[in-house]
Amino acid sequence: MPLLEPKPEVLRPGAARTPSPDRVPDARATGTPEPLRGELTALLGPKKVLWTVSDLVKYASDASPYRFVPQVVVVPEDIDDISAILSYAHGKGREVVFRAAGTSLNGQAQGEDILVDVRHHWAGIEVLDDGARARIRPGTTVMRANATLARYGRLLGPDPASAIACTIGGVVANNASGMTAGTTRNSYRTVASLTFVLPSGTVVDTADPAADELLAHAEPQLCEGLLALKAEIEADAELTARIRAKYEIKNTNGYRLDAFLDGSTPVQILRGLMVGSEGTFGFISEVVFDTLPLDRKVSSALLFFPSLTAAAAAVPRFNEAGAIAVELMDGNTLRASVSVQGVPADWAELPKETAALLVEFRAPDEPGQEAYERAAAAVVEGLDLVVPVASVTNEFTREAKVISGYWKARKAFVTAVGGSRPSGTTLITEDFAVPPSLLADACEALLRLQAEHGFDAAVAGHAAHGNLHFLLAFDAAKPSDVDRYAAFMDDFCRLTVERFDGSLKAEHATGRNIAPFLELEWGPKATELMWRTKQVIDPDGVLAPRIVLDRDPKAHLRGLKTIPEVELIADPCIECGFCEPTCPSHDLTTSPRQRIVLRREMMRQPGGSPVETELLDAYGYEAVDTCAGDSTCKLACPVGIDTGAMMKDFRHQRHSPREERMAALTARNFKAVEASARLAVAAADRIGDRLLETVTGLARKAVRPDLVPEWLPEIPGAAPRKLPRTSRVGASAVYYPACVNRIFGGPEGHRGPSLPQAVVAVSARAGKPVWIPEDVAGTCCSTIWHSKGYDEGNVVMANRIVEAAWGWTAGGKLPLVVDASSCTLGIAHEVVPYLTEDNRELHRELTVVDSLVWAADELLPELTILRKTGSAVLHPTCSMQHLGDVEQLRTVAEACAEEVVVPDDAGCCAFAGDRGMLHKELTASATAKEAAEVNSREYDAYLSANRMCEIGMDRATGRAYHSVLMELERATRP
Repeated sequence: MPLLEPKPEVLRPGAARTPSPDRVPDARATGTPEPLRGELTALLGPKKVLWTVSDLVKYASDASPYRFVPQVVVVPEDIDDISAILSYAHGKGREVVFRAAGTSLNGQAQGEDILVDVRHHWAGIEVLDDGARARIRPGTTVMRANATLARYGRLLGPDPASAIACTIGGVVANNASGMTAGTTRNSYRTVASLTFVLPSGTVVDTADPAADELLAHAEPQLCEGLLALKAEIEADAELTARIRAKYEIKNTNGYRLDAFLDGSTPVQILRGLMVGSEGTFGFISEVVFDTLPLDRKVSSALLFFPSLTAAAAAVPRFNEAGAIAVELMDGNTLRASVSVQGVPADWAELPKETAALLVEFRAPDEPGQEAYERAAAAVVEGLDLVVPVASVTNEFTREAKVISGYWKARKAFVTAVGGSRPSGTTLITEDFAVPPSLLADACEALLRLQAEHGFDAAVAGHAAHGNLHFLLAFDAAKPSDVDRYAAFMDDFCRLTVERFDGSLKAEHATGRNIAPFLELEWGPKATELMWRTKQVIDPDGVLAPRIVLDRDPKAHLRGLKTIPEVELIADPCIECGFCEPTCPSHDLTTSPRQRIVLRREMMRQPGGSPVETELLDAYGYEAVDTCAGDSTCKLACPVGIDTGAMMKDFRHQRHSPREERMAALTARNFKAVEASARLAVAAADRIGDRLLETVTGLARKAVRPDLVPEWLPEIPGAAPRKLPRTSRVGASAVYYPACVNRIFGGPEGHRGPSLPQAVVAVSARAGKPVWIPEDVAGTCCSTIWHSKGYDEGNVVMANRIVEAAWGWTAGGKLPLVVDASSCTLGIAHEVVPYLTEDNRELHRELTVVDSLVWAADELLPELTILRKTGSAVLHPTCSMQHLGDVEQLRTVAEACAEEVVVPDDAGCCAFAGDRGMLHKELTASATAKEAAEVNSREYDAYLSANRMCEIGMDRATGRAYHSVLMELERATRP
């Protein structure tokens, strides 16, 4: 056993707990039972079968209020694997549920038997016909697809609020729409063709001219059954009219019966039925979309009204004026949005009855935009708007940053309101539609019904399409609260159907939540046709039973998940999954959501239970050690939950007092440590990579893999022993070379000035010389200790660097320019909680400037570009994302290169200081997609602005990355 191996017991929840009714039972502690585990492992291979109780718990939760623990999770790589899984399920009488992003809100991605993860291995987009169409794999997020299409001036029709995380497979399977899609831009209307695998294993490509012939040969009974149902529906004029009427407004409740009217052949009918089928008819392996124009001329306004009904009454007027989006937010939603970064703080003071409309117009050109703005102004003139707080303007704007802020607040509806719910309560998201002309009446009736049942719900929605969402919070562990929710649902469903002839699910799909109310909306005849359709396509009931169709009138109350309290920083999490695509470890071990899900399961368990013990044993590596600590999850989370910070705190808790003392000693003697590190790196050139890998490997086994870095061949040589000579007299800024740039040199084979030499030279050329203090050695941004949770060492170095910087900058009179983005972030923000009160005062006087901002804003306007490289690819670091200076990276790069590319799959490299040397598998996983994109072609320059991230990308791509400031020096060198 390693000398300093951490003890899992340290992270065992200490508070007294009452076991939750939905806790994983002790019998499940050993994970997937035999022979299921062994048979699937033999069928697919061990890497494709996830079987530990930690694996099963991770996949038991999603964005919905339900929780079902699967028997096993499998991770197929191709259609052959899918077919094998389905064949196995048929032969063994088992059930299969497909899950991609886990952002569904009604439990349709949860299974109790075999759960199939189709997010891993299923991403990719191919642009067709110059952007007019796109072939997209089901694990691709909507945001990722639109990023590629934007280069062609195109976008997808569906635009759900969860676009950052939700995947194409789920969007099509749920017929999710969003802010602008309505009934004309959703998946049903914009999918050109599908490739899918039927429950039998038959693969159908609806774009194949011979598809019907092939299907008739492979599945004659299926074809006959579909055509018989089509004939039956078309022979019933009343039913046909009812089906058509139901889809005049948004509706995703039940199966798309209009597919029988729109399709003339079995394949065409299946193409329609697959949309919105929620994984109950087959697995969608590929989608070809007809894309839409990306109209870039945008005008938006956030307009405030005295009441929800007043706002709803104004919606038809904006629809008539041509608005592409009219989004409604009530007072509860607006006030909760204060937790979203950038939302005005005074929204917290808005009266409860206040409501707002977010109205947007999009045009392809300036004349079109001006025409829309005139029409909008005419509508606004006739409205009685209110100005309840100072930040309200009630004006249309073209400013992209302001518009982005409006949408950020709107899209955070579920997470912001959910994050502000009472701790320990479960969140229910309801979604319904009424004819837009009845929206105001529906709002009034909904508010009255909520009050009758004791719910203070939040309401928002796509008002242009008569589509409202509202949120309810209750304690799923209390039978009385569950009964109250059940009574509300009964009344709500009857109200929606009987008074407004509405849709009980407008865009979130039926799932488990509305399945018991399907017949209430559709009537017995249409509902029975849906059951018969399921029987024709999936006669053995292999796929997703009890999703969409369920005869149990209380099915929506089964599997409701409790939400036990966890650490304060993570407690607001509603498990939406928005954080997952940005997380460097989500393809390797766990995502931020899963880290919280696992922690909640520990809290459900009685202390010392077998399940808790197994979860703790796995949590150290899977959650704590392989978290990059980059906190990009905080950026993706609408309410800013920083799971990375929680993992750093867990690292701190695992440290022994001796480890903390050693870390503090290292900080106090960092000058000697820095010099020793530079000497060691210099000596490494003479020793050789293989011997160093062996020595560090042995040390990792003896001490602890999470403490001793592994030597990597990509580690560069040592930096020059001395920094450039500079003068304090006449300096425009103090230049702080980060310790990594004082220890490590440039990329192998680099001929030219070092980074510090380049920064000094290019600043002088711009007439803004910088000064490097003589005593920078022995100081650091403190990230080394912060990232590992060494609080004592962090306190030592945080206070040292702030005191030194205050002196260097003459009390903050000069800016402090830092040449590594992570170090800029550290000094500017991350050191603050560890400072003494006096040093916090000093810190407030400092102006910490990232070298990218210094170069883009201060130097470039004064420089002459003398030469450019041909092409450059950029790696924006996670620290740049936090600092908001990615655009400055692009600006400097565009001054140095004729062509600049930021990969669509760019993300955190997870090198994270030395974490990529502690767990090289983390960086390999985090960079795989970006590296593949980078290596798809050649570039003349590979640029970033953080030495350790550059080393990480060197390892991932086999290319030599260097700082964009070194490239700027070359471009301006006389």
